Amino acid sequence: MRAAYYERVGPADDVFEVGEQPVPEPRSGEVRVRLTCSGVNPSDVKMRSGARGSELPFPRIVPHSDGSGVIDAVGDDVMDHAPGTRVWVWNAGWRRAHGTAAEYVVLPAEQAVPLPDSTSDEAGACLGIPALTACHAVLCHGGVKGQSVLVAGGAGAVGHYAIQIARARGAGQILTTVSSAEKARLAEAAGADAVIDRHEDIAARVAEFTGGAGVDRIIEVDLATNAETDLGALRRGGLIVAYGSSAPTVSIPFFPAILNNTLLQFFIVYELEASARRAAIDVLDELLAQERLQHNIAERIPLERIAEAHARVERGEVMGNVVLTIA
Repeated sequence: MRAAYYERVGPADDVFEVGEQPVPEPRSGEVRVRLTCSGVNPSDVKMRSGARGSELPFPRIVPHSDGSGVIDAVGDDVMDHAPGTRVWVWNAGWRRAHGTAAEYVVLPAEQAVPLPDSTSDEAGACLGIPALTACHAVLCHGGVKGQSVLVAGGAGAVGHYAIQIARARGAGQILTTVSSAEKARLAEAAGADAVIDRHEDIAARVAEFTGGAGVDRIIEVDLATNAETDLGALRRGGLIVAYGSSAPTVSIPFFPAILNNTLLQFFIVYELEASARRAAIDVLDELLAQERLQHNIAERIPLERIAEAHARVERGEVMGNVVLTIA
């Protein structure tokens, strides 16, 4: 099979190779998926570039955790996944050497989720990290029904889904921050009630939109940059759900946080508890079946040009998801 891989960290053009690898065989409890698309996420870029350390956990890595395709073989004891089923996959490359940047991937059966006929393969390759992250951020701590929600970076891969899922789950008011007029239009089309330029005084603008109360929940992409602003925009007893940070260490003003009884939830989508992941998958299944989600596919790039795809994500050149197409 054709696969992209690297054996050391560094610039994409320097370390990626594309070549033939053995076709994997499913063992007991596993399925094999013939992949059509592979999602490129910032976490994939950070691992390959060395931003998460120079030592690789495996001698050779086929990257990417997200993808979509068709089950073509199943191992023993797999009863509820039949060959021929279209699926999207999650955590394919998490703590594993072989992800979705290949023609085939083998993984535990529960990590392959049926994909509705109405959902494209490209969209399926965006569900494992962006959509599941957004969904858990909306669902955790009782969900957003009736709440006012601020989504930081509403035109990003996670933020775009978070706006839509919050709307579908009954949020009362959805605000978001963006950095350009083009991104503002995308966020508004996703269902944001108000868009705030991130160069403005965000806390002051949130106060305007909420009658001075602040928002009930903030879904935060960059806690290191926005922690102080978030505390100013949050109501008393409000919740910050942080799934990302531009720096490994975050400074949080303690007295504003404690005086407002602020709640702070950290999570990484790779390590969700099984019950939380199941809840998020069930909601995504429902919304996909109802065709209620917009999927912002910014680029479709062939597998052989994986280095270009990584470089574009790394430079922040795209607004939306980058997907590799696999012949």
